[in-house]
Amino acid sequence: MTRGTPIEGARVLITGAGSGIGRLMALDAAARGAAEVLIWDLSTESGQRVADEIAATGTNARSFTVNVGNSKQVTAIAEDTGPVDVLINCAGIVTGTKLLEADEAAIRRVYDVNTLALYWVTRAFLPGMLERDRGTVVTISSAAGMVGVARQTDYSASKYAAVGFTESLRAELRADGHNVNTLVVCPFYINTGMFEGVKTKFPRLLPILEENNVANDVLDSVESGREQLVMPSLVRILPGARLLPTRVFDKVMDFLGVNKTMDHFTGRRPVIAEQNTASPAAELNDADPVSAPASR
Repeated sequence: MTRGTPIEGARVLITGAGSGIGRLMALDAAARGAAEVLIWDLSTESGQRVADEIAATGTNARSFTVNVGNSKQVTAIAEDTGPVDVLINCAGIVTGTKLLEADEAAIRRVYDVNTLALYWVTRAFLPGMLERDRGTVVTISSAAGMVGVARQTDYSASKYAAVGFTESLRAELRADGHNVNTLVVCPFYINTGMFEGVKTKFPRLLPILEENNVANDVLDSVESGREQLVMPSLVRILPGARLLPTRVFDKVMDFLGVNKTMDHFTGRRPVIAEQNTASPAAELNDADPVSAPASR
């Protein structure tokens, strides 16, 4: 039976926690009594600022400068970080350009941060969870990981991969009888600046989500043992809607305005890397800006 992981007394690691919902989840974890909150972010300054905010509340916090797309760096810094009880893969990046307008380097950065980093970071901490037979691995994906969206050929595909990664990991853990949980989170656009400029045709049905609500719901789901969190509820119709003929499905998405949401996208200003890494992108916290990683 799936069991939740209490935040109180836990060591919680969040990637891309220097801003956006990563920062808010870090602060919320501290408020819920986490033993230590571990901040991983590409920006040394942003990460340390969040760690200082948390330390001011009386909770232990440490910040590490990490490019999660660099497997060797992840492995090395994971050793300094130590074992964790809750791992939240939140770092993300979006370019917001059409396929023929996206440059190769930007596309590769999207996959490095949104997809491959899931492997490097999870592989670094999962063995310790399995040894203790407890913990939760959280993957912040996106509603774009459930339906393709215009101007998101790289982002949407990378988030589909994030959903598949988590489902497969859950199947592996369940088949082997482990008590380590997984949670995949698929939110619509979040009001963090990462998707600055996006519009929604029906704000009551498909609202731009408030970041505090998303952060709170994610931690609630960790503690309750939930395995999938989709926001808002209308997004949950997607699997059923796919039973429709493709042309009909496309017309439904067009009616909802899904493929026009990115028409006025501007995104957040890129974070400048403060280290010499293989990928100069900045870490974003998901659901997400310009070709640099960030925190939603």
